[in-house]
Amino acid sequence: MIAETVCSAVSAAGLGIAVVTAYRKRFLAAARIAAYSLVPVGLVMTGVVGWAADTAFSPTAWAGFALLGGAWLLFATTRAVERRSGGTRKERKAAKAAQREAVAPAASAPSLGEGARPAARPATTPRATGASDDFSDIEAILKKHGI
Repeated sequence: MIAETVCSAVSAAGLGIAVVTAYRKRFLAAARIAAYSLVPVGLVMTGVVGWAADTAFSPTAWAGFALLGGAWLLFATTRAVERRSGGTRKERKAAKAAQREAVAPAASAPSLGEGARPAARPATTPRATGASDDFSDIEAILKKHGI
């Protein structure tokens, strides 16, 4: 009974604000405020407010909400751990194997950064036309990185 009274009062206040807004010639905003203010009365008339009031005072309903919250917490935690650790077990194994392959057989660390000495520039040769020109640039870059 109290919830229905509060919803009716909120709707009446919203409609009053909508009338004042329309008086100020802001009809679009007034129509939007009127639409929002009719929602509480509509919820009371459909019975949603009564259902919510019954649910709010039911221990079984609160236990259900607690279980749903726990399930959501478990789901979110496992997703966060999965993202942080790099995916599933198969993905981590594949990434570890790819990292091992990136290291040269005789090297002690991956050759990703620049070395202590600057890389020697490849000797410039007369370049052929066409696709071989593109491949020579790629080969030079790969040689520079030790691949």
